[in-house]
Amino acid sequence: MQIALAPMEGLVDEILRDVLTRVGGIDWCVTEFIRVTERVQPAATYQKLAPELFSSAQTAAGTPLRVQFLGSDPQCLADNAAFACTLGAPVIDLNFGCPAKTVNKSRGGAVLLKEPELLHAIVREVRRTVPAAIPVTAKMRLGFDHKDYALECAQALAEGGAGQLVVHARTKVEGYKPPAHWEWVARVQDAVKVPVFANGEIWSLDDWRRCREVSGVEDIMLGRGLVARPDLARQIAAARAGQSVAEMGWAEFQPLLADFWLQARRKISPRYAPGRLKQWLAMLTRSYPQAVELFGLLRRENDCSRIDALLGVEVPVRPGREQLAIA
Repeated sequence: MQIALAPMEGLVDEILRDVLTRVGGIDWCVTEFIRVTERVQPAATYQKLAPELFSSAQTAAGTPLRVQFLGSDPQCLADNAAFACTLGAPVIDLNFGCPAKTVNKSRGGAVLLKEPELLHAIVREVRRTVPAAIPVTAKMRLGFDHKDYALECAQALAEGGAGQLVVHARTKVEGYKPPAHWEWVARVQDAVKVPVFANGEIWSLDDWRRCREVSGVEDIMLGRGLVARPDLARQIAAARAGQSVAEMGWAEFQPLLADFWLQARRKISPRYAPGRLKQWLAMLTRSYPQAVELFGLLRRENDCSRIDALLGVEVPVRPGREQLAIA
């Protein structure tokens, strides 16, 4: 079994990838999508969205990173993928699942599920262009506004050269509304000869067990469930191995939250760093009563120094140095 961390745009950046993979249980993760239109993106784009590429293409915990692209031009996607490989990308992933309206309006993400032939052409060209030793993978939903082409799309991706498929078990129109249609993951796996990962609505161990039973697949990708419960992958990996499962308590989690904030302070403008913290903390309220209380205190706070105090962290002011310490 493999457990992957989903590439959630605007949420799972290099900071959260670092913190979540340190908790354990995650076998690989994916960048936020790199949007491809008319040109090859410069190395600076990867410095921003995939800085792990310049550190052996893995997080500090040693979790491998895949580089994800989104677009609709087969040749342009292939050229960008080839360049990413020269920077050290170990796997190229293609996004055919993003449900964002702005992305879909410009022919990116889930809207391409209306065009199975184009899916095949994209994957075929990327597979033909990148080195043979570099795997090409893809993520899809079950369709745009219906599921009629779900199996045809999956077959187009696999036959084009995708070595793995992640299936978010909902259509674009269904968005993130429950339920996830895990039974369709089983149908996709029956229709293709490559490994299929189930994705969608796995928030707990019980959800994972039901997903495995209904979908019939062992491999999974965790998104919001893992962000809301950072040790979910670790719990699932332990349960799968027949080991006892000890949930991460707030005392164990607090240092990770503090480190997330310290990294945000270093890498994000003071204007936006508080918003990144609140975004994650709001999702953590689903799992931790303490997060509910802390979110209430931080909800309207935008002063970084006051947030430092509420989190119990100390940021030494030392000109020319960026060293940060947890109090």
